[in-house]
Amino acid sequence: MSAAELLKSTRERHGISQRRLALRAGTGQAAISRIERGDVSPTTETLQRLLAAMGEELFFYARPLERDYDPQHMRATLARPAADRMQLAMSWNKLAGRLSEAGRRARER
Repeated sequence: MSAAELLKSTRERHGISQRRLALRAGTGQAAISRIERGDVSPTTETLQRLLAAMGEELFFYARPLERDYDPQHMRATLARPAADRMQLAMSWNKLAGRLSEAGRRARER
């Protein structure tokens, strides 16, 4: 969620206007509008101040990225000689072809 979306959805959830938020936060309504439209990207401090004016707290967290691969396995594979990696890739390609053919035959039945 962008800062613009966060600010607008929080403001609307609290049922206050841009003008009212601006008065609470000590800024102008035009500044709130520019942020909500995404014309400007507020600093973390500005976003914290605007959310605090609505009784909200900005909270950041980090989490591991979802991966479609095992990094340890990838390192081990890359450590293998190129010829071994090529042979492995060809065997996976052959397997994929056999699976595809089996699927095609199953659909024909």
